Amino acid sequence: MKWEFRLHSPSWVGTLATAGGLVFSGSDEGNFFALDAETGKPLWDMNLGASIRSNPVTYAVDGKQYVFVTAGTTYFVFSLP
Repeated sequence: MKWEFRLHSPSWVGTLATAGGLVFSGSDEGNFFALDAETGKPLWDMNLGASIRSNPVTYAVDGKQYVFVTAGTTYFVFSLP
């Protein structure tokens, strides 16, 4: 094992790792977060107001990469630098 990121409760979603060295996942408490794939250190965290129940998905449009996830009944899309 290279690193471990502990959550307060079991996660009900998958984990997405990107070729750019990022790892995305979410928690039952509604936190959507990004980790450094090399070190496991948190890079970004946002509470979306409801449990994360969908696996994060990444896609690109015109060369810009995005990450999509749902929390409750709301869709969220974040752009990557």
